[in-house]
Amino acid sequence: MDPSLRIRAARWPDRQTVAALIADALHPSPLAAWLVPDPAQRRQVLTGVLAVWVEHAMFFGDVHLADDLTAAIVGFHRYRPIPPPANYPTRLVKAAGSHADRFIALEGLLAQQQPTEPHYHLAFLAASPTHQQTGRGGALLARHRARLDRIGLPSWTAVTADAEHLLTRYGYTPRRPLTVPDGPSLRPMRRNLHQASSPTPINPTRPVGNRWQDQHA
Repeated sequence: MDPSLRIRAARWPDRQTVAALIADALHPSPLAAWLVPDPAQRRQVLTGVLAVWVEHAMFFGDVHLADDLTAAIVGFHRYRPIPPPANYPTRLVKAAGSHADRFIALEGLLAQQQPTEPHYHLAFLAASPTHQQTGRGGALLARHRARLDRIGLPSWTAVTADAEHLLTRYGYTPRRPLTVPDGPSLRPMRRNLHQASSPTPINPTRPVGNRWQDQHA
């Protein structure tokens, strides 16, 4: 990776750029094809729905990106339950159209496994298609790991199979896969507190999960 790469907090005007970046990374995946089967509409729908969640993270979490706009990481601080995005049902239908039901179905499936204790929700990790396998995801995760250790929170996410190896390198442990009805599988993953030496999860009675948007190294 270019040692001169800089990572910064996203600013409000960056939100559409970040949404489009994540949509580009997600676009080739089986999950994206399940959410939006029509390839002609897929990128536009994904970008529209992702923009809602990136904006929400700017109020209830954080968004960081490479200064050259080639990679981004988005997360939510779930010290307590947070509200959905403002006017979410209306905005989802506006962005997703006839595909909205698929987003709702996946979100409901993953919400059943959402941890109950305070945690950090790693929602998105993405690098642009032309900059994948260049260390940008690792650089963002290294910064993410340092922040988690400072604030003392476990973290959870769910990713497609191609991202599992990278998350494992940064302390995430894979859990039982989730399979979308008539769709692909996702791998929930959890990172416990840095100071915990035991591999036993903090909340072992419930498998860790996330919402549909938890993607994509």
